[in-house]
Amino acid sequence: MAYIEHPIRPVYDETSKILILGSFPSVKSREQMFFYGHPRNRFWKVMAAVFAEQEPVTIEEKKAFLLRNHIAVWDVIYSCDIQGSADSSIRNVVPTDLQSIIAQTQITQVYCNGKTSGAYYAKYQYKNTGIEATTLPSTSPANAAWSLEKLVEAWSQIV
Repeated sequence: MAYIEHPIRPVYDETSKILILGSFPSVKSREQMFFYGHPRNRFWKVMAAVFAEQEPVTIEEKKAFLLRNHIAVWDVIYSCDIQGSADSSIRNVVPTDLQSIIAQTQITQVYCNGKTSGAYYAKYQYKNTGIEATTLPSTSPANAAWSLEKLVEAWSQIV
C-alpha cells in the first residue's frame, strides 16, 4: 500500500458540458501523467467510436478530443492509500473537490467510469454538486466481461 495524491490535472474548459469521472489513476496513467493510460484500457477507443472520430493517440490529441467534444475528465478520489492500480485496495479516501470545475464550466451531466467511481461519487460528491451521476460500465481491462461493442453501446448515451 502506498499513499498517493492525484498527480494529473483535470481536463476541462469553460465550454465543458459533460464530466466523466474515474476512480483514481492506474499505475500506467500515473506514469504517463494522463488519464486512461493503460494500453488495454478501452476508454479512448470507446470515446472515438461514440463520437465517430479517429482514436486520439498522443496526450495533446486526447486533450483536444475531449475539449472539442465538451468533455471534462477527472477522478472522484484526490488521494488515497492504494496497492498498484487495484480499486479494491483503496483506503483512506480524500475526495476530489469538483466544485471549482463545475463553477467554471457548463457541466450538466456527470458519468462515472465504473462502479467504484459511481460509489465514491454518490458517497462524497453528489451532496455538493447536486448533479445526479450515471454509472457506466468500466472501460478498464479488468472489466473483461464487457466487449468493446457492448461498451460503445452503453457509453453512447453521453452524446
